[in-house]
Order: sequence, then C-alpha cells, then structure tokens
Amino acid sequence: MSILVTGAAGFIGFHLCKKLLEKKFKVIGLDNLNSYYDQDLKRSRIKELNDFSSKNGLNFIFIKVDIVNNSQIKQIFEDNLKSKTKITMVINLAAQAGVRYSIENPSAYIQANIVGFSNIIEESKNYDVDHFIYASSSSVYGGNKKLPFSETDQVDHPVSLYAATKKSNELIAHSYSHLFKLSTVGLRFFTVYGPWGRPDMALFKFTNLILKDKSIQVFNHGKMTRDFTYIDDVIESIYLLIKKLINKKIHKNIQNQAPYKIFNIGNSKPTNLEDYIKAIELNLNKKAKIVYEDMQPGDVKATYADTKSLENEINFKPNTSINFGIKKFISWYISYYKKPSN
Repeated sequence: MSILVTGAAGFIGFHLCKKLLEKKFKVIGLDNLNSYYDQDLKRSRIKELNDFSSKNGLNFIFIKVDIVNNSQIKQIFEDNLKSKTKITMVINLAAQAGVRYSIENPSAYIQANIVGFSNIIEESKNYDVDHFIYASSSSVYGGNKKLPFSETDQVDHPVSLYAATKKSNELIAHSYSHLFKLSTVGLRFFTVYGPWGRPDMALFKFTNLILKDKSIQVFNHGKMTRDFTYIDDVIESIYLLIKKLINKKIHKNIQNQAPYKIFNIGNSKPTNLEDYIKAIELNLNKKAKIVYEDMQPGDVKATYADTKSLENEINFKPNTSINFGIKKFISWYISYYKKPSN
C-alpha cells in the first residue's frame, strides 16, 4: 500500500513517515524544504528517513516539490500510476506554519494552505485515492470561551489568518466529501512538541535561549495555558486512524451523508505556561531569564482539547506527561546540536 505524505521534512511529517515505514508501508514523501526555518534541520530529517529505510530494506521515496505547483503534483500522481503502485491514501501535512508569521506574510499562507491544499485534494479526487487525511489546527477555535474545545463547537471566528486557512481546509474537504464521496479526515492538532521539533515553537526557542544565557519572552505575562501534546501520542493517534480507515471501520455516523470527520488530537491536560517553563528549567538544570510581554496579536489565552471523539474511535488517549516529553526533547536537542546542558 502506497501512502503519499506531504510536508515529509516537517516535524509531524517526519515522525509519521518513520512510523509508516516501520509498519512496512511504501511512503512517498513530498516537501519543498522552504526557508521558513532551518533548512538543515529539514534535510537532516529526510536523511534520517533515507538512512532508516535503506538500512531496513524499506520503501521510501522523497521528492522535492512545492504543492503549489499543480503540474508537478499531477505528474507525481501520474508517474505513480505508471509504476503500478497506486497511491491509496494521501496525508496532507504540508502548510505554512505559525500564527504570528501569518500577520507578516499573509500571501505565503494563501499559497501553501489554500492553493496547495486545493491542488492536493483535487488530484486525490482525480486519481481516486481511497482516503484523504489532512492537518487542521486547534487555532480554528479562535477566541472561543467554552473549554474544553469540542469538534461540535462553532469555529466561525478565527483570530489569525493561519487559523482562517485551516478552517478553509476543513470546508474544502467537506465539499469534496459531499460532492465526490472522497473520504476525508481532518486533524486539529494541539501544540505538538518533542524531538525533531520546530525551531519557531516555544519549547525549542526557550531551550535554545536558556542554554545561551539569553532572556526569553513570555507573552500575556505568563497567564496562558496550552494543551501540549507529545509527538509520539500524535503519531500513534494518526496511525490508529489510518488502520481504521483501511479496515473501513470509520465514518459510520457521517455528517450530511458525506464521508467527512474531524478529530481533536490533544493531551486534554492544559498546562500553565509558567509551569511549562519550570519543567524546561528543571530538565536543563538552568534558570530562565524571563522578560514578560503583553499578549501578541493572533494569540489566544488558552487551548484545551476534548478528545472523547478520538478516544471512542481508536480506543487511545494521548497521555504523555509534560516532564517526560520535555526531557525527551532536551535530550534530543543537546545530542543534535552538541550543546552543553549547563
């Protein structure tokens, strides 16, 4: 079975590709290796996947391509058909990430998250892919006050362009499910962290700055909570959903008769930002120099996932503790960058 994963050099994409390879799937990984953050880190992830697949006799193909380039995306599907190994599932994780950057560079989000998404889902329909899974985000909940966030909540008031593009992805997916009976599953990720993580996210930035004896910026004066979700829990959740899709045991209670589902993927244990920083300090054995700042535009005070729907579907609940997850990340970070821990 061939699975195409876009954003394969990204944080979640890398880990998912490795899991699928371990489970003996053929994986076609796409990524444009853009410069939003350290390209060397992205190349290192791809090297890790190539080395892992080569060492274990697994089938991984990486193609450097931008999903905005529709002619190239069409060609990849066509070439795959000619090779007689039909792509049976597409997992679209490619996106321009980051809430704050969307304020500075909105066109990047429209291109990658709307145009690119539309290209991928259109070719998935054209080439009769069985299932289309895609990354949404907890940011679609915007400034919703009711906690925890549930998939049945109204999400019509995004507070960032990034969130608006992710909500748009869900709407586009529903239209394809309704019109063409394409099976789609959207995944609303809640602050994913762990080894090989993104340099623009809090854990990576805080660890880097603390080790360098530089101050860290803490917004809304630390009065924020996040539903931090460890990467292994995220990947296990996706894998179990993939298994159910393959076995055709999902989509029984489908909305408006369209094979369309949305799942929150979160830890369901919101952590105060200051407690999160204390856990980083504990694992680094080093105090942070904190500079408190006002809330940034596009940010929200709290996220908290209701994951009952996910648990009912796959009989699994993300549950890795913050301390364990941070310890694993710091161990990887120090090893990868060969920095002293104090």
